Amino acid sequence: MSLTAKDTIFALSTPPGRGGVAIVRVSGPQAAEGALALTGFWALQPFKTTVGSIKHPVTGALIDHALIIFFQSPASYTGEDIIEYHTHGSPAVVALLLDVLSHLPGHRLAEPGEFTRRAFENGKMDLTEAEAVADLIHAETEAQRAQAVMQMSGTLAVLYDGWRERLTRALAHLEADIDFPDEDLPGGVAAQTRPELEKLLHEIHDHLNDNRRGEMLRDGIHVAVIGAPNAGKSSLVNVLAQREIAIVSDTPGTTRDIIEAHLNLGGYPVILSDTAGLRPEQIGETGHDKIESEGVRRALARAREADIKILLFDAGAATPDQHTAALKDEKGIVVFNKIDLCPSVSTTESSLKISTKTGVGLKAMTAAIVAKIKAIIGERIAPSPTRTRHRAALEECRESLQRALAANQPELIAEDVRLAMRALGRITGRVDVEDLLDVIFRDFCIGK
Repeated sequence: MSLTAKDTIFALSTPPGRGGVAIVRVSGPQAAEGALALTGFWALQPFKTTVGSIKHPVTGALIDHALIIFFQSPASYTGEDIIEYHTHGSPAVVALLLDVLSHLPGHRLAEPGEFTRRAFENGKMDLTEAEAVADLIHAETEAQRAQAVMQMSGTLAVLYDGWRERLTRALAHLEADIDFPDEDLPGGVAAQTRPELEKLLHEIHDHLNDNRRGEMLRDGIHVAVIGAPNAGKSSLVNVLAQREIAIVSDTPGTTRDIIEAHLNLGGYPVILSDTAGLRPEQIGETGHDKIESEGVRRALARAREADIKILLFDAGAATPDQHTAALKDEKGIVVFNKIDLCPSVSTTESSLKISTKTGVGLKAMTAAIVAKIKAIIGERIAPSPTRTRHRAALEECRESLQRALAANQPELIAEDVRLAMRALGRITGRVDVEDLLDVIFRDFCIGK
């Protein structure tokens, strides 16, 4: 991302296409001058809406009647002067306005995430809050929205900065002991910092031991439908997805690859997987059967990796499928399908009876999935890491603290405490993050 701080950037901040209103946002040192060129207003009132006409700065032709809002630096989203043009949501109006802005001195089209990147660089937010902005934009379920709002409010930043401040105090005591050995300092300064380092290590360990709650809520809980050929796996996936995403056929082996559907179940993001029918004896087959063999191998792999498994049995089968039964564990939900054909089938108390054809039992099964998700996610009120980079830095911090507590010399303890501080600082953007910025902001939408 090639950025110039002196550039004034602009972009459409509402979805492209027809709509009642479109918002074009401009940020930078020449934003107000650009507004003067387009509207003729010498002095826009900060933080107040002005009704005016947007005209072509060269021809004077009317582009649109609009609302213009001036957010004055530093009290703006980016920390720079921002002008927002609220025009009619016509693609033609927006295209012309963007073209006119591109010809104003010092103006250029913003790159993805550049508005939020400037907010970070101007101290309006830290990296965890910036990431939460992207998470909130992409949130599709209530759980994702709630987590993004919590993080955007600074809960992770407060937690990590608090840990970093405590490490800073400990490091100051250690370095004082190292740099001024002849001064009249309290004896055993390094030993006095040990209880605080142990307490921090325990807190970080508990924070990491959250079953990857944050990442699961952000990325989705993986639910795999596992069962023998013709148990009704594809039919169940279609019913839960409320659309036909998988081919349904009486021919065994129709599903040969993993087919995924993204759902909202009880406010939680779920990635539902349809898998090939279990026939492990086919693994290793050659020729045409090699394709189905690979499908079975992938189905077993998905069963191992899934957060939740729906173990689907055919209620009309003479005996429950042994391959499916072998996968029962704490992640499994046992379900008997086609109950409309065999209403008197004998099942265990913990199993569920459904019919993908009539809909019987589907509500109870969905409730069981949601209950299982809640059991996995838990009811933690404290914030959780939401990205792999958070967890990697926290694990690095934990390892540094463990080394510090195992060391005997103050110099070695101080160095490991310093490394622990740097690991925490990278999460919020306090240190060594320049190489991360392009990666973090490239997935933002343009205009944010």
